[in-house]
Amino acid sequence: MNDSDRLRYLRIALVVFGVFAVVGIYPLTRLWPSSCAWHTGAYNDYALMVVAIYATLGVFLIRAARDPLANLSLIWFTVWSSVVHALVIAVQAVVNTEHLGHLVGDVPFLLVAAAVLALLTPRGTKRAALEQGAV
Repeated sequence: MNDSDRLRYLRIALVVFGVFAVVGIYPLTRLWPSSCAWHTGAYNDYALMVVAIYATLGVFLIRAARDPLANLSLIWFTVWSSVVHALVIAVQAVVNTEHLGHLVGDVPFLLVAAAVLALLTPRGTKRAALEQGAV
């Protein structure tokens, strides 16, 4: 895959993950709570807080798709915060076995999102060449 294709796929991934964060997380907490919500019930402060944070991140990921090279800090924040979030969830799910469902829901999704964005985000000389328009 050449660098311009990689950047195009990065833009697509940013939009896909951004749209999912904006409109997909809340329905999943209602439809699949054993894997996507830590508490059940009609009203849940914790779940609403997480949904609000991810929806906000989603808006910024969609905006970053316009110019990924100008938004590398946001992309890398998304990558590393997703990895850390997945690790914390995994440990909590193993320690509190009533939440084991998170090992097949949140954890894989966060790690896949982090891996896709990390693999598509240019670094070093490729990034410099893309910024200069040489590729």
